[in-house]
Amino acid sequence: MAKFYVLGIDQSTQGTKAVLFDHSGKMIARADKAHRQIIVKDQISHDSEEIYRNVLYVIKAVVEKSGIDKNQILCMGIDNQRETTVAWNRESGKPVTHAIVWQCNRAREICKRIARSESKEKYIYENTGLKLSPYYPAGKMAWFLENIPEARELAEKKKLALGTVDSWLIYKLTKGQELKTDYSNASRTQLLNLKTQKWDEEVCQIFGISPDFLPEICDSDSIFGYTDLDGYLEKRIPISCVLGDSHGALYGHNCKEKGKIKVTYGTGSSIMMNTGDTLYLSKYGLSTSIAWRANGRTSYVLEGNINYTGAVISWLKDQLGLISSTVEVEDLAQKANSADTTYIVPAFSGLGAPWWRDDVQAQITGMSRMTGKAEIVRAACDCICYQINDVIEAMRKDTKIAISELCVDGGPTRNQYLMQFQSDISGSSLKVPDIEELSVTGAGFMAGEKMGYYDPAEIYRNISYNIFTPTMENTEREKKLTGWSDAIKNCLSKGGQNTR
Repeated sequence: MAKFYVLGIDQSTQGTKAVLFDHSGKMIARADKAHRQIIVKDQISHDSEEIYRNVLYVIKAVVEKSGIDKNQILCMGIDNQRETTVAWNRESGKPVTHAIVWQCNRAREICKRIARSESKEKYIYENTGLKLSPYYPAGKMAWFLENIPEARELAEKKKLALGTVDSWLIYKLTKGQELKTDYSNASRTQLLNLKTQKWDEEVCQIFGISPDFLPEICDSDSIFGYTDLDGYLEKRIPISCVLGDSHGALYGHNCKEKGKIKVTYGTGSSIMMNTGDTLYLSKYGLSTSIAWRANGRTSYVLEGNINYTGAVISWLKDQLGLISSTVEVEDLAQKANSADTTYIVPAFSGLGAPWWRDDVQAQITGMSRMTGKAEIVRAACDCICYQINDVIEAMRKDTKIAISELCVDGGPTRNQYLMQFQSDISGSSLKVPDIEELSVTGAGFMAGEKMGYYDPAEIYRNISYNIFTPTMENTEREKKLTGWSDAIKNCLSKGGQNTR
């Protein structure tokens, strides 16, 4: 086959990047552009029009950077920040207001109102796999309808469109011809029935949302429409994959088999296990969604999200002034006194999975006279690993699946101390790829596979890995885990009534 390229778009919370993959699946160029974080009081928003403009900008930038013939781009895949929600006029394509970002809790009163009915709250969880929360798009869509007059007017005229960022981009890229989403994104809206794999009419009714306003749900490897990138290309190309960003990372890691786990280290962390065709409703604080539906088959996932992982290192630098750069962390952690028993529980905004307690505060425990800067820094590194291990243990309990390997990504994976301690404390080997853009890699690979351009058995061979294996004695591991468990119990006991 003649030379060709696959375009990948990663539309994330902070910005948008475009990536070009060549005929072998190798990443040859990328371009990035940040967008505004619009914060008014406690409301966090994005300008969805700006996001679309930035998508077009980074596409042109990556083509210019690479020097390729733009007409050799044959298809594209999209991954996106999952829960950020957009409302727009389906006829004109104009947003009714700014998008509500996944971090924004402005729908909390709506969720509290719904939670007064235990039966409704129970029904939502048992059918969507997600605990009732303003984090998910269902509450955000309800907020649009209850607080934005134009949204209500468009709803009455049946001209309203509601969707996550993927649906917005598909709509714009196809010039309003397509209103679609994929199963991975749909499963994170809190409106999808995981059993029927359709919009749940009862859940929609609970939130006051008509399914008529929602996008068509398609397999993740569908043809979502065709685009000339707003006239940039001479011929239209298919959008042949859409995935939520965490789901894209799972695919980019080649975690396609039941029991495979990926861990993303960022400001917080997403830990996701592929559970194959088995749907687990977690008893241990995890959420359930769809990894993807591809080749006509559905794969489910269990997921745990942690609020503070990489952000703990930022705290060391910005608030405590113990380090001037994150590159200092590894050396200090290695130098710390091995006999020190300091634990940090980073509940700065409560604890995420598997505890889900927003009524507790951060704590430092177990300090002694020997505790100094190096020991505090090491404890900050260790708490990242302990939190991730708590989620992994919850996955073990829910699924009874033996876990021997973790596929990891994100900037903190460059910290050798952190990676070795994660391997030791979880009792699992770690695979660290030599590329960081796993989300867009997953979207690009699936897009190319859909069109028959990529052989799944071949494209992953371009990725090399650094492997970490457990070296810690079991007795030492158990001792450290007991100390962490005691620190968590102390933290939880200091909180009030569980508010989630």
